[in-house]
Amino acid sequence: MNENVSILTSGLSRVMRNKRYLIWFWLLNFVLAGFGTAGLRESSHAILDHSLYAERLTHGFDFGAYIELLARPEFGPMNALVFPDVYFAIVFFLATALFLPGIFLGYSSTYRLPRHDFFRACGRNLWRFIRLTIIAFIVMGILAGVLGLINTALGKVAAQSTNELLPFELNVIGLLVIFLVMTIARIWFDLAEVDVVLHDQRAVRKSIGTAFLHTFRGFFRLLGSYLLSTIVAAIILVGGLLVWSGLVAPESVFSAFVVSQITLFLLLIPRFWQRGVAVSYWQQQMLAPIAVTTTTVPEVVSPAPVADVLPAPAVGKIS
Repeated sequence: MNENVSILTSGLSRVMRNKRYLIWFWLLNFVLAGFGTAGLRESSHAILDHSLYAERLTHGFDFGAYIELLARPEFGPMNALVFPDVYFAIVFFLATALFLPGIFLGYSSTYRLPRHDFFRACGRNLWRFIRLTIIAFIVMGILAGVLGLINTALGKVAAQSTNELLPFELNVIGLLVIFLVMTIARIWFDLAEVDVVLHDQRAVRKSIGTAFLHTFRGFFRLLGSYLLSTIVAAIILVGGLLVWSGLVAPESVFSAFVVSQITLFLLLIPRFWQRGVAVSYWQQQMLAPIAVTTTTVPEVVSPAPVADVLPAPAVGKIS
């Protein structure tokens, strides 16, 4: 692939060529969310079908009525409602770790990846991705914790200043720095995931080291691409909320469902776009060139004539 091709454009084209991955993940999210919220739906129906709470929650959302609903004894324990959400969120996380290798392989292919190749890549890289994810959680957790402590300490120092705006300004700057650092860490581990799959790398640490070097080698290209896709995601989210609040009637459950699901589906595009950017950068900068070896055919020397090899017979004088 030409190195001059924008990784942002190339990444988006990979997403558009493989739109079925977006549909699969949207369906997976939809099904798991349905299972996770089943307990909340059943408990709410048991009360709202025979109560005036429904009026206060249907014609506009009354937060106070919602809190009262949760506090009613017949609503049931909160643990029974929260735990299913947590369980199915973990299932979605594991499903993501399972299917991402196949998606990376599909994004790197110039043809429609066969189903058996997709699932073969998923199974082959599952344990590698689990190890890589554990390392990513540890590293990102340490980074977020350290940066959070620094931001809190700076806020306490700024609170002693006579400038009333200084604590707020430092807090905003600190949050921006944390966001940028965590975005860089995500780029790092996204590249490591791509390298694990496309290089078929068993040693995850090698992919992590290679990805770390390339994160800073292509720093501005990668960070700019990730930030732009994040801005697109923010625009989609704000646009979906504005459409919901401005065009959807409070009592129209179907319209609210359609708008929310369209928004959630569109929000998948920036996330997969970032994956496509990582694959594009890997193919342009991290793919090891294939060494072309030329074999020199030795020159065949034809055997010398026998007369030239054997010594000439001695000729004696006949006396």
